Amino acid sequence: MSAQDLVLPAPKTKIARVNTGFWWRFPTYLVAAMVLLPLCVIVFSWLQPAPDIWAHLIETQLARLLENTFVLLVGVAVSVCVLGVSLAWLVAACEFPGRRWLDWGLMLPLAIPPYVLAFVFLGLLDYAGPVNTWLRNSLGIAGGIGEVRTAPGVIIVMSLVLYPYVYMLARSAFVNQGRELMDAARSLGVSPLRAFFKVSLPMARPAIAAGMALAMMETLADFGAVSVFNFDTFTTAIYKSWFGFYNLAAAAQLASLLLLFVLLGLWAEQSARSKGRLQTRRASSNNDRYQLRGLHAGLACVYCALVFAVAFLVPIGQLLIWTFSHLNEFDNRYWGFVKNSLVLAFLAALVSVGLALLVSFGRRQSPVKGLSFWARVAGLGYALPGSVLAVGILLVFTLIENQLLAPLRTWLGFGQVLIGSLAALILAYVIRFFSVAIGPVQSGLDGIRPSFQEVAQTLGSTRLQILRRVYLPLLRPGLLTAALLVLVDTLKEMPATLILRPFGWDTLAVRVFERTAEGQWEQAALPAVTLVAVSMVPVVLMIRRSNRD
Repeated sequence: MSAQDLVLPAPKTKIARVNTGFWWRFPTYLVAAMVLLPLCVIVFSWLQPAPDIWAHLIETQLARLLENTFVLLVGVAVSVCVLGVSLAWLVAACEFPGRRWLDWGLMLPLAIPPYVLAFVFLGLLDYAGPVNTWLRNSLGIAGGIGEVRTAPGVIIVMSLVLYPYVYMLARSAFVNQGRELMDAARSLGVSPLRAFFKVSLPMARPAIAAGMALAMMETLADFGAVSVFNFDTFTTAIYKSWFGFYNLAAAAQLASLLLLFVLLGLWAEQSARSKGRLQTRRASSNNDRYQLRGLHAGLACVYCALVFAVAFLVPIGQLLIWTFSHLNEFDNRYWGFVKNSLVLAFLAALVSVGLALLVSFGRRQSPVKGLSFWARVAGLGYALPGSVLAVGILLVFTLIENQLLAPLRTWLGFGQVLIGSLAALILAYVIRFFSVAIGPVQSGLDGIRPSFQEVAQTLGSTRLQILRRVYLPLLRPGLLTAALLVLVDTLKEMPATLILRPFGWDTLAVRVFERTAEGQWEQAALPAVTLVAVSMVPVVLMIRRSNRD
């Protein structure tokens, strides 16, 4: 055998390795394309102007949409900052009666969808509600508390649901700081309040900014709460442009304007997150809390308990009262709503977790330059409002139906395949919740040593066999967690479901929207209680993990 024969196999081996690496990178490119394609179509929708619709919007609604969206964003940002930071400081740095159970209880409002809290508050505070009725009959206040369908009303509801984002991140930052720097400032003669604003608050600012950015993006994405309050924003305008004017181009152009706000919020969140990683180096191991006594302890307990009661206990209690008082009016279609919701949620969880597993495993098999960028692009879907995704997917599927499938429909004689199908809805769920799925999967994969795969390869196992026999058993807890998170988020998703659902596929969230749109709070209580009960599961898991940390 010559020397030339010895070196010939090397190029074949290298070519095979490159091809294999590409196929392991392909899921990352696929998910990134799934995210970018509807966004690009939305941006290019400006090539098809809708002058009549825009003239009508400019004359009647556009200024109000901009004003309402801006007022809502600013109001929610300020409110969640004040609530989240004050509550986080009290439970992290102070000791007072009830602190232990309030520490985790203040996270529970995350389990209540905004549209559920919105219709509960309207049911309680409307003119015919129990609060105004009691004020009129018992105290003689004819006007009650006044009109609640206002901007402050929407801001209060959104803030009570979203403050846990700031609370959790700020609480973690305050716990890591300890007392050493605060005590040092106090020893220099600085008052406790001034020490908080000069020392603790600046150190926790990146975490607070990240929580505020998340709350603002959720505010932009909300459709249910603002529609319950008849408070027009870009999300409601997108819905009305499609279902009112049946103009998909106008809906897409409104979605592109909303996308600008989302991108600004996403940039702020990423900036705050990068700065927050630098702050963790200053953390102290001394977590001794200040012992509050007397009036200060009572005020701290009452303040935290009041927020917990208004944001969680009162809404849950009212929902249960409505549910049990109207069981005799039980709608037999309820089980159909549950079935439709679970089918969609399980399909979305299965596809999302499967793609998350392939993307995470593929990044380990082929860690080439630039792959992390496309992985970040693939995870951008969670920052996109459901209404924006729904409009983008409708545009993409309309182009496919008209350009590619139209000749086949004429030849074979069948109707539309993609528009109004489960595929469109599942695609929206997967794009939106892929980043929710990949978090636990990637975390579990990072805990598996690469030496396990190396040993399996020396025994002759292929990568698929390694994935099935080595990684899947070890990743089972992370996969189950990811599936649970996607399932719960899918059950609560409203705008994408409203726009894309097939005919007859009403879900629990759609049922809540339909009943609340007609002011039938009691009929919306049972599906709302079901959504809250299911949403409690990931919140409880998060609380347990926080306590372990």
